[in-house]
Amino acid sequence: MTDITRKLVAEALGTLMLLATVIGSGIMAESLAGGNDAVALLGNTLATGAILAVLITMFGPISGAHFNPAVTVAFLVRREIGGGMAFAYIGVQIAGGLAGAALAHAMFDMDLVQVSTKARTGVGQWLAEGVATFGLVATILATLKARSTAVAAMVGLYISAGYWFTASTSFANPAVTIARSFTDTFSGIAPADAPAFIAAQFVGALVAAGLMAWLLGAQRDT
Repeated sequence: MTDITRKLVAEALGTLMLLATVIGSGIMAESLAGGNDAVALLGNTLATGAILAVLITMFGPISGAHFNPAVTVAFLVRREIGGGMAFAYIGVQIAGGLAGAALAHAMFDMDLVQVSTKARTGVGQWLAEGVATFGLVATILATLKARSTAVAAMVGLYISAGYWFTASTSFANPAVTIARSFTDTFSGIAPADAPAFIAAQFVGALVAAGLMAWLLGAQRDT
C-alpha cells in the first residue's frame, strides 16, 4: 500500500468516524434529553470535541488529519499540499462523511439515507459559519507553529466552544455540511441551505489562511 493510499484511507476513515459521532451523538442526545435542546446540544458538543481530539491524534501522523475540505484548501493555498492530492482528499472526505452518516443511521435502526428538513439559513448563520471556519483554520495554523503536539486538543476545544458561541453551531466543514444534509435528525441541515454554509466556510478558511500567513510570518522577522 502506497503512502498516498494510506493518506486517502486515513482521511476517509477519519471523516467517516467524525460524522458517525456527530450524527450518532445527536440522535442519542435528542432521545435522552426529553425535549431539552440545550441538554441535547451539550451531549452533541462533548462527543464531537472529544472525537476530534482522538481522530487528529490517531491520523495526524498519516494524513495530517484534515477531515475537512476547507482545511485542505487552506493548506493548498499555502502550498503545503499539491492540487491533485487536495482534490483527492476532498473527494474521500465527502465520501467518508456520507458513509459516516449512513453508519450512524444503521446503528440506531433508522433509514440509511435520509434528507434533512431542518432549516438553517439567514445572514447570521452564514456569518457564523464564516467565523467558525476562520477560527478553526486559524487555530490549526497558529497551534502548528506554537506547539504542534497540541493541535488535536486545541481543535477539539475550539469546536466545542464553537457549538455554543456561533448561531450555526459551528459546522465549519463542507464535508460535514454535505453529510448532515442527508440526515433528518438533530444534526441535520436542509439541502437547500447547505450551499450558503459551504460558501461561507470556504471564505472563512481563505481569510484565515491569508491573515495567519502574515501574522505568523511576522514572528520570523522579529
